[in-house]
Amino acid sequence: MQSNPAQENSLYPKPSGLSRKAKDRMVIILFLFPALVIFLLFVIYPIFRSTYYSTFDWKGLGEATKNIGLENYRKILIDTVFQKSVLNVVIIIVLSLVLQLPAAIILSTMVARDLPGRALFRTIFFLPYVLSEVNAAIMWMLLYNPDPERGFINGILVALGVNPVNWLADMNIVLFAVFVVLTWKYFGFHMLLYLTGLQNIPTEIEEAARMDGANSFQNFWYITLPLLSGTIRTSVQMSVLGSIQQFILVWVMTKGGPVNASEVMATYMYRFGFVRFQFGYGSAVAIIMFLVCVIFSLLYRQLTNKPDYLTGL
Repeated sequence: MQSNPAQENSLYPKPSGLSRKAKDRMVIILFLFPALVIFLLFVIYPIFRSTYYSTFDWKGLGEATKNIGLENYRKILIDTVFQKSVLNVVIIIVLSLVLQLPAAIILSTMVARDLPGRALFRTIFFLPYVLSEVNAAIMWMLLYNPDPERGFINGILVALGVNPVNWLADMNIVLFAVFVVLTWKYFGFHMLLYLTGLQNIPTEIEEAARMDGANSFQNFWYITLPLLSGTIRTSVQMSVLGSIQQFILVWVMTKGGPVNASEVMATYMYRFGFVRFQFGYGSAVAIIMFLVCVIFSLLYRQLTNKPDYLTGL
């Protein structure tokens, strides 16, 4: 007597349990959970806590009880020192976009091709990025030493018959001296980004352009740059955000001086929050910096939301 498959299925039902898709989701959640907890605890929570403290006149001792509303924000926006710090950040951003990043693109194009010793050049230019910012700042403070017998740069100037320059004490040049250090420190990082982007460009495209009569400049301008647009957009965003948040190099080298000539928003925040113990005021500065970074990122992504030439995304 033949058995009915339907009856067998009813007599022996499939074991109940999670589907394969549900199990995969559970695995993903379990792996993401520790990182999510850390992110919420050390990123999201401090943001909300700083927002709360920014509405208080709080010295950091005891509970914050003196609520002053938005008074801290009003004082910050009318403070000429804060306005100077914003201007200095803008100058650093402009110099980075005009000088640092184009130089990194050109040099990365050179070392990515058949330049003799290109491996050595890559290592030399990337090495400063590996150093800590404190070490880099101390090293350049020694190079900028106003004493020609101790400062390498002024020693060269004196040997050439030029008077020594007090690089970090002159209000007119201190910000540019700091920018030189920033460029030296982060130039290799952006060059590495562009090298990675150049490696994704098929060489057949450039070879076809040469066969059609394109010279080196035309090849670079009409082929390399458009195909590198996605990497350039990422590099620009990271450069702007890094300039807004720059702190260690400036603080170690100048502490924002002389007379606020090299003050940036991060050193302004640190001065009030951890030097003068005005934690409510410093929290307000931190929130302003956070909002500037978020607004810039959103607007920049919206304005540059273009498909990549290589991936189409």
